[in-house]
Amino acid sequence: MAILTISRELGSGGREIGQAIAQDLGYDFVDKARILNDLQGIGKNWEKWGESMDERCPTIWEKYDWSFRGFGALIQSTILNYAMKDSVVLIGRGANFILEGIPFADRIHVMAPIENRISQIMVRESMNREAALWLIEKTDRDRSCFIFSLYGKRWGDPEEYDDVVNTAEQSVDNITATIKEILNQKDRHPNEPGWKELEMRAAAAKVKTGILTDQSIFIPTLDIFYDGSSIVVKGIIHNPKEHKKIETKAASLAGNYPLRCDLHYRR
Repeated sequence: MAILTISRELGSGGREIGQAIAQDLGYDFVDKARILNDLQGIGKNWEKWGESMDERCPTIWEKYDWSFRGFGALIQSTILNYAMKDSVVLIGRGANFILEGIPFADRIHVMAPIENRISQIMVRESMNREAALWLIEKTDRDRSCFIFSLYGKRWGDPEEYDDVVNTAEQSVDNITATIKEILNQKDRHPNEPGWKELEMRAAAAKVKTGILTDQSIFIPTLDIFYDGSSIVVKGIIHNPKEHKKIETKAASLAGNYPLRCDLHYRR
């Protein structure tokens, strides 16, 4: 099994690299359109919110709004569900952060000098130079802000990726060939502990999504994650009624997976 995540600067060619690899290796290709289509199956409101919130810098109010928190949880759960199927290329949405530490995931950031990107966008979008530069700068800012809002990490930090490739220094064909070889090597060496880790992260994301998309539950200081042994529900609550509601729902969503509730009352 192997998974490729691609983070890309607008106009760098990252999407084209992902599409070529998916086609050559027979991998599934998951981008914004696929994810929004999945949200449509959950409910029309989520699809609508997804279109307006995806890779856009949220306002201070949106960051703490129920719908943005729910959308973020849905994004992470959807990415993990696709990763569980393996043989997939995941484009954007912070997939590299979600799959950090998974040994059969190759997490790539694709970049290019600004002038190269401007030239690409001018041709692709039929824009003049000024409009292309404006679109690139706005998209970069929005993606960076969106990622930081969801994960608290820097989108452009090379330390957050397994490799950073510059399409001005190598041809797309060479980059694609190198990545395909890395994926083939990972595919030849199955990793059971890594698979278990991925399975538990997906289970934790399911619990988190179920709670954060429930309009009857809104606890701003609530997080749900896998700590290496259990799914942990951690947060600050107001009363025993909230405690019971969250604990009951989490247990139902977790099923047979180990679960630990670390909920504290606000004083």
